[in-house]
Amino acid sequence: MDALNPVFLAVLFIIVAFINSMPSGIKATVIVFFVAAIFSATQDISIDGYYMEALDKKGQAKFVGYRVMAYRIAMMAGTGVIVTIGATLNWFSAFFAAGISLFLLFFFHLFFLPTVEIEKAKISSLFNIGLLAKFLLGGLTILIILAGVGYFTWESFAKKFFEVMPSLKNIDLTEAVALLLLISLIFLALFKDRIKDLIFKDRESFYSRVFFDYINRDHMSVAVAFIILMRTGESALSSMVAPFMVDLGLKIHFGWLSGGIGLPFSIIGALAGGFFISKLSLKKIIWPFLLAQNLTNLFYAALALYLKGYLTLNTGAETIIYIGNHNLFVVAIVHAFDQFAGGLGTAVLMVFLMRTCSDQFKAAHYAIGSGLMNISGVFAGVASGFLAERLGYGLFFGFTFLLSIPGMCLIFYIPFLGNNKEIVP
Repeated sequence: MDALNPVFLAVLFIIVAFINSMPSGIKATVIVFFVAAIFSATQDISIDGYYMEALDKKGQAKFVGYRVMAYRIAMMAGTGVIVTIGATLNWFSAFFAAGISLFLLFFFHLFFLPTVEIEKAKISSLFNIGLLAKFLLGGLTILIILAGVGYFTWESFAKKFFEVMPSLKNIDLTEAVALLLLISLIFLALFKDRIKDLIFKDRESFYSRVFFDYINRDHMSVAVAFIILMRTGESALSSMVAPFMVDLGLKIHFGWLSGGIGLPFSIIGALAGGFFISKLSLKKIIWPFLLAQNLTNLFYAALALYLKGYLTLNTGAETIIYIGNHNLFVVAIVHAFDQFAGGLGTAVLMVFLMRTCSDQFKAAHYAIGSGLMNISGVFAGVASGFLAERLGYGLFFGFTFLLSIPGMCLIFYIPFLGNNKEIVP
C-alpha cells in the first residue's frame, strides 16, 4: 500500500487540475487536499523508514546532507516552481505538472530502488476484530443519532447558538479544522489514561513495545518537547513566505528567486550541515545552526518593515508597483540566507531524530519522532495566515522568532547529544 501512495497522490493532483476551475472548485479542491494530506503523511513515514532501514548508522550520517538537499528541493518545487506555473500560466498546468512529476518519480523508484524492508509484524495484528467491530458499530450509531438530531433540530439550534456566539458565523473551513484539532487535543488530554491503557493493554505486542521502547528512557520528555518545539518558528515563517512575496508584488519573480537563488543555497546549507555534524558532532553545532535558522525570522521581519510601503500598495492590487532592483537584491539576499540556514537546521533535526531511534525499531521510532515534529507545524501553519493579517508581516515575522525561543532553550537539557560515536561507529 505504501508503494502506491505516490500513485494516489499523482491521481489526486490531476483531479485537482480538472476541478479547481469549476464553480465549486475551491470547496472540492479542499476535500481532495484533505485526502491527499493523509496519503502524504503515510508517504513521509515510508520515506523515513526506507532511509533508516536501507542504511546503517554510518550511512545515515554520511548521506544526511544529500537527504536534506532532496527535502529542500521538494519544498521549493511545491512552494516555488508549482506556484510560479500557476501564477504565470494557469493552475491546471501547475497541478497537472505536479501529478505527472509524481508518476515519473514513482516509476523511477519502482525500477531502480532496492527492496530493503523486513516485515516485523503483520498489519492485521494491530487490529482486534472484536474491538474494531464495536468501534465501527458505535461510530455508525453516533452518526445516525447526529443525522437525526440535525434533521429535526439543527435549524432552530443553530439560530440560538449563533445568537449567543455570533462571531462563530465568520469561521471558515480552515479555522474550523484548527478548532477541531484543538478540541481533539483537549479530548486526548482528558482521556489520556484510558487511551494509554488501550494502547498498552498487551505489553508484548509489537506496537506496544515500539512505544514503550521509545518513551521509556531517561529525559525522553525533554527530548519530545524539543522535537515538538524546535521548528515552531520556522514552520510559521515558511507558511507565509510565498504570500509575503506575492503581496510584495514579486509573484512573477518568486519562481526564479526559489529556483535560481533558494535552490543552490539550500543545497549548500544541507551539504554543509551534514558535513559539520559528521566532523564536529551534533553537540557542538546544534546551537549555532538552530540560531541561524531562527534568525531568518528576524531578517524577514526587518525586510517586511523596510518594504512596508510596497506591501500596502501591492497587496490585492491589480497594477503592481515594482520594488526596484536594489530592493529586489535585498529580498534575494534574505531569501538566500533563509534557504541556507534552513538546510542547516533541517540537517540538525534529522540527525537528532535518528539519535532518538533504537536499532530494533529505528523506522518506527523515526516515524514517531517525525509525527511529533509536525504537531507544532500544523498549528503554526494554520494560525499564520490569521496572525499575519492582523499583525502585519513585520510584526508577525518578529513574533515567529519568539515562538522559536522555547525550543532553543531546551537545547541545554536534551539527551542524545554525545559525540559522533552515537552515529558513526
